[in-house]
Amino acid sequence: MRISSKGKEDGSMRIAVLTACAALMSTTAVSYAQQSADPSGVWLRDDGNARVRIAPCGNNICATNLWIGDTSKGEEAGDRLVMSLKPKSANTLAGTAYDAKRDRTYAITVQVSGKSLVTRGCILGGVLCKNVHWQSAP
Repeated sequence: MRISSKGKEDGSMRIAVLTACAALMSTTAVSYAQQSADPSGVWLRDDGNARVRIAPCGNNICATNLWIGDTSKGEEAGDRLVMSLKPKSANTLAGTAYDAKRDRTYAITVQVSGKSLVTRGCILGGVLCKNVHWQSAP
């Protein structure tokens, strides 16, 4: 069987177009991943009462208390919140947060804006919510 040179050119062109499309899709996926919010780092709560490290832990993200000033509400260094988050927008993640110490799961959103962070935790189907503002630790 003989393939004409035109058939070879059409096949080569299809391969080139498919390769270019695959590269574009890969670049777009990487670009989106780079644009999504990343709350990783050490953060100081706006009232100065907590220092928290946010970092990946397994398939989730964990917020671990590094330092707590006022322990009267039961917070201690080492307490951890395990968050299962997905991108909601370029600077916001949303999902759930599990507090093993209290055996509670919260709906949570995390909004990252440069060196600041706002967390919003809700219980009772979003009836009771609290915003907490954080600054990146030096």
